[in-house]
Amino acid sequence: MDLKGFDQSGRPAAGGTRSVKVMIAGGFGTGKTTMVRAVSDIKPLTTEETLTQASAGDDHLIGIADKAETTVSLDFGKISLNDSLMLYLFGTPGQERFWFLWNGLFKGALGAIVLVDTRRLASSFRAIEEMERQNVPFVIALNVFPDSANHPVEEIRDALDISPHTPVVECDARDRASSRDVLVALIRHLQERSAVAVESR
Repeated sequence: MDLKGFDQSGRPAAGGTRSVKVMIAGGFGTGKTTMVRAVSDIKPLTTEETLTQASAGDDHLIGIADKAETTVSLDFGKISLNDSLMLYLFGTPGQERFWFLWNGLFKGALGAIVLVDTRRLASSFRAIEEMERQNVPFVIALNVFPDSANHPVEEIRDALDISPHTPVVECDARDRASSRDVLVALIRHLQERSAVAVESR
């Protein structure tokens, strides 16, 4: 991972221009498509399809009974965090039957956001395992749903069994500013990791 040219705030230093591929992952129904739609500067490309009775045996709607659509391939959007940094956003499908797509989607990704629904923590275990398997740095974004319980961050961290160095932030995936703050947190995390790697050489 090369983040040379980034300053301590996670922004490119003067004269630096970067385009960064960022994954938005998580379990089924955690808000990935919602986040891409909310934060993208362009009309996002989505592959949402209507849930039908035929998928009832595969798509378990416990806790998300109102969900009517699902991503079957990927979501794509982009956002300029400033004049020098463009993020290309790739949202992954959450259902197990589409996980075979993940390997291709993660090629070239510099980092990822794992969206977590605190009402259904287990739905994001697979996404976290995939980040660790592919050695992709990530932040955890707790998507606050209206009926979410208010759990302490450290309690969530323990339940997800993630490193104390992995940032955990709360967000509202429907809100552009909140989603943008998560992306900024990821860039700062990447910059900090890069700085540590340079110091350890």
